[in-house]
Amino acid sequence: MPADAEDAAMAGVLMVPGLGDSGPHHWQTWWQSQDPGTVRVLQEDWLTADLERWSTRVWEAVVPLGRPVWLVAHSFGCLATVRAGFERPDRIAGALLVAPAQPERFGVTLPTQPLPFPSTLVASRDDPWMSFPAAAEWARRWGSHLVDLGQAGHINADSGYGPWPEGRALLHELKERAAHGSLRRPAGNSGWAWG
Repeated sequence: MPADAEDAAMAGVLMVPGLGDSGPHHWQTWWQSQDPGTVRVLQEDWLTADLERWSTRVWEAVVPLGRPVWLVAHSFGCLATVRAGFERPDRIAGALLVAPAQPERFGVTLPTQPLPFPSTLVASRDDPWMSFPAAAEWARRWGSHLVDLGQAGHINADSGYGPWPEGRALLHELKERAAHGSLRRPAGNSGWAWG
């Protein structure tokens, strides 16, 4: 196994919740309860969507972990993850971006080039925070593998997603593909594509 694949296999998980944090029945909380090594980003203000502050908090949580991490983000947390991910991509093994919020709703802009690490974007066809066509377009821009959950709302506890074992399987699949080299860099940019 190549050194970078070994690093990815040993990487920890950092949860990046959205606005309001993830409550006790949210899948992010369930996952964290099952893995004591998982760390959660803590925002100073969970109710104010300040992308600069949020992305800074993501990066501040990544740095002390001392090794590449898997970012598992939801909603506005996805936007903070993407912004932070361009700061030091060598410290990020990959990202699972679940139900990202539409950046324009918050008056923010995000990079439109492929992410410099492997990623999967999970979207819903009836998400009130981002339409499926917009999610598909962001996945294309970021070079993310797109997963269509159909009518899944905002993929949170209110939509019936408590433990969500299928999501854990998606993270495992992303890790496996990265470790076994079935991710390839497209010619001419630093993003990732699925091979």
